[in-house]
Amino acid sequence: MKRVTILGATGSVGTSTLDLIERDPAAFEVVALTANCDVAKLAAAAKRVSAKLAVVADPTCHQALAEALAGTGIAVASGPDAVCDAARMEADWTMAAIVGTAGLKPVLAALEGGQAVALANKESLVSAGDVMMQAAAATGATLLPVDSEHNAVFQCLETQNADRIARIILTASGGPFRERTLDEMRAITPEQAVAHPNWSMGAKISVDSATMMNKGLELIEAFHLFPVTVDQLDVIVHRQSVIHSMVEYVDGSVLAQLGSPDMRVPIAHALAWPRRMETPCQRLDLATIGRLDFEAPDYERFPCLKLAREALAAGGARPAILNAANEVAVAAFLAGQVGFLEIAAIVSDTLDRYDPAAPDTLDQVLAIDGEARILAGERVKDCVA
Repeated sequence: MKRVTILGATGSVGTSTLDLIERDPAAFEVVALTANCDVAKLAAAAKRVSAKLAVVADPTCHQALAEALAGTGIAVASGPDAVCDAARMEADWTMAAIVGTAGLKPVLAALEGGQAVALANKESLVSAGDVMMQAAAATGATLLPVDSEHNAVFQCLETQNADRIARIILTASGGPFRERTLDEMRAITPEQAVAHPNWSMGAKISVDSATMMNKGLELIEAFHLFPVTVDQLDVIVHRQSVIHSMVEYVDGSVLAQLGSPDMRVPIAHALAWPRRMETPCQRLDLATIGRLDFEAPDYERFPCLKLAREALAAGGARPAILNAANEVAVAAFLAGQVGFLEIAAIVSDTLDRYDPAAPDTLDQVLAIDGEARILAGERVKDCVA
């Protein structure tokens, strides 16, 4: 049995991971489940899979969780430190699905334990890529990408020919506004931005897809995950979201991974790695799909993608600043405080105003993240005023 821990068990990725585990319970032993504060959902999941430990990050939820699991034999803990302790437990495989910077310390704890870590937390590599990769190298931990794009690259990457890669090509749906003009985008509402045409995602990620910042963040992640330079990373818009990414080799061969837009496919690949497991996901019917379309990204209409590329090329603290400012700007847009096009403007302004030295530790990354959020928040207030 594979011993697994799920950090962020009540979110969409955590729920999908649990769905796969519950379909083959004899293959997995659940060591720990964590959540922020959704006691009811966490307790129900812990009971279903007979987890050894359930942890809430919010300590005010401890009593409620203890009461919900009373008499089950499942241990209960709470607080951020307890989440990190859960990440360090002796699991064979850990799903890192905590959203935002709250996931950074638990991911580092899991890597320092030398585990196989399935990574669904973007901030780990976007904001702290060097720190995380150094920790993985030091302990021999295995990073298994869960994002559909990076998992596709992982599946297409021939280990024996890693030095023969010409390009990694990440595909992007283009979001719901791929045919809108800049003038039309000025009036876009949060409700329109979260209506992704292909994927079912949370509000923040859906907005990132609409601005194409999501693809920019994925470029930064890919740089850390795979043996390529910045110049070997490309993006192409592929409306149908059938091809999830591609690897081009020096001989001109291009390997692509295709599949239905269902996150359980890449999660299952990481969960069963190095083997494969069955999933209930819909199978591709290429005859019905009929055609696959591609086009180059428009950096003028989607400046967030350009900002991300520039931050990646500059390195140092720039990606962490980009990520923090974007989170603040997207939250302000969703709250109706700023317009859609102001998201990129806020990120750009924050990058212009703040340029600290490159961080060497996770604490330094978090300090940079905090300062960037303050500066971005000031820019939001200017927009509101």
